Amino acid sequence: MMDLVTLGKTGITVNKNGFGALPIQRITKEEASVLLKKAYQSGITFFDTARFYTDSEEKIGYALSDYRDKIYIASKTMTVKKEEFWEQLNTSLELLKTDYIDIYQFHNPSFCPTPGDGTGLYEAMKEAKDKGMIRHIGITNHRLHVAAQAAASGLYETIQFPFSYLATDKEIELVKLCKKNGIGFIAMKALSGGLIRHSAAAYAYLAQYDNVLPIWGVQKEEELDEFISYINNPPAFNEEITAVIEHDRKALSEEFCRGCGYCLPCPVNIDIPTSARMSLMIRRAPTSVYLNDEWRGKMKKVDECIHCDHCKNHCPYGLDTPTLLQENWADYKEFI
Repeated sequence: MMDLVTLGKTGITVNKNGFGALPIQRITKEEASVLLKKAYQSGITFFDTARFYTDSEEKIGYALSDYRDKIYIASKTMTVKKEEFWEQLNTSLELLKTDYIDIYQFHNPSFCPTPGDGTGLYEAMKEAKDKGMIRHIGITNHRLHVAAQAAASGLYETIQFPFSYLATDKEIELVKLCKKNGIGFIAMKALSGGLIRHSAAAYAYLAQYDNVLPIWGVQKEEELDEFISYINNPPAFNEEITAVIEHDRKALSEEFCRGCGYCLPCPVNIDIPTSARMSLMIRRAPTSVYLNDEWRGKMKKVDECIHCDHCKNHCPYGLDTPTLLQENWADYKEFI
């Protein structure tokens, strides 16, 4: 039987497979169109994108505009200026080939926008809703305190936050708070940026929470096919899956890079999101993926770190990123 979720008081009800459209930046327009149409035709009706995701919105508009009234689109703005808010919203509407966005979200702000905070951002969001340009107001974040403030404020209809079976008790409490307050919870990083390799276990864990909608980042057809298969045959939370989750929780501590990318850009072009967790990746992915000439060259870039602390200062998880990079580079050299 299909697992359905309703996003809080929005009334948006979909199956527990949202399409995360960040990765389709990396493929061609036609390749993305094939994936997006297949997702829709297979029963996926929730698509999450952002103005920040280069041409992701354009690809969704190109592929799915004929089905606009049958799908839900969530997009985001990273602006901290109310003037740019309108420019970005209008650009998103144009690229998505629509006159409204179902959920429009503040994209990982360092604070929780509220009425009267001096930025004018929330007022602009409310005006856009009043004009019918957006249907629901949301916020995404990687900072627990900002997400918790948004959940308690009564101002937001949805909250998008990283959530997987590697979640801490505090993150689980956030999910429960959202349910209590009638706020839709959209789970990003449900595969923890690639660290979780068992998608059935990831799905089964999140399916326990009836107010949570996972969005899966999809770039390849075989990835999409996995999640499509779960629509009518949801993985059961059984002993095998429990064992997978327990094993991963032991192997992965809280002090790991989630791969969110907010440390970028790096002035010397270190691929920080992958390099800072390479020790985990080379033990969890096929060795050929990372133990090759391309990644040897990328990991060697760690030696060029100028210790500007841009990555450290921008990490929403408070990680000592330069130290993590050095530790992962040292470990990587043991393998080569």
